[in-house]
Amino acid sequence: MREFMPPGDLARDERFHRITNEQRFGDPRNAGLATQGRMHPEGDDGPERACRLMHGIFVGEIQALEGAGRTAWDFRDDAGTPYQLRLDMARQAWDEARHCEISFKLMTHMGTEIGEYSESTFLFETCCSNDALLRLAGVNRALEGLAIDVFNTMRDFGVEGGDPVMSLCEDWMLADEVTHVKMGSDWLRRLSETDPDRGARALEFQRTVDRLFSFGGQRGDSEDNFLQLSRDFRRLAGFSDDEISEIAAL
Repeated sequence: MREFMPPGDLARDERFHRITNEQRFGDPRNAGLATQGRMHPEGDDGPERACRLMHGIFVGEIQALEGAGRTAWDFRDDAGTPYQLRLDMARQAWDEARHCEISFKLMTHMGTEIGEYSESTFLFETCCSNDALLRLAGVNRALEGLAIDVFNTMRDFGVEGGDPVMSLCEDWMLADEVTHVKMGSDWLRRLSETDPDRGARALEFQRTVDRLFSFGGQRGDSEDNFLQLSRDFRRLAGFSDDEISEIAAL
């Protein structure tokens, strides 16, 4: 089995439509998401935006599964990567596989399908560092932290729309995401205790990823924000109030 697999080699079948990161971040429709404000089930564009976000969640869960699995494998002979860390990544891969199944069924429930929207490999690329701690900072703290906000937003969307299937599924996955972020927070603290410089590099990488996914400032505390910043769940996952405020200010 190969080690440190490049993102371009991720296997997909003919249903998927892959685009480059340049295409993704340069797409004016993505910029438009940030200016449209909060999704409402009864809004003219609410269902379409929710379908697009659900498709993004689905492909994100696939890449999260691939990333956690790669970390468990890539560092199996690395003396600086504890066995317990790799065991946590294996447990997370199991969770992500379940999330893929749930998200696929939710897509069907919402009337969308694989390939209706595109996929880029940005999430997996945060799993390609040669330092396992940077992977945990970029994936478990930044992107899984984003997943907390996304799942909380989608759960509220389901509650407001009277859709118990969506609200229950999103609530179930949200609990897993809090656990994943907490694992990243715990390992960041443990592995940086004797190497503060390594910890500082990991936190800077996390800020870079968070900045890219700030949605033009539309992830925050306002009722009008596209994504609601889930302060309570982030605290449970090991974020300090200062860290949360820093993310809100991006």
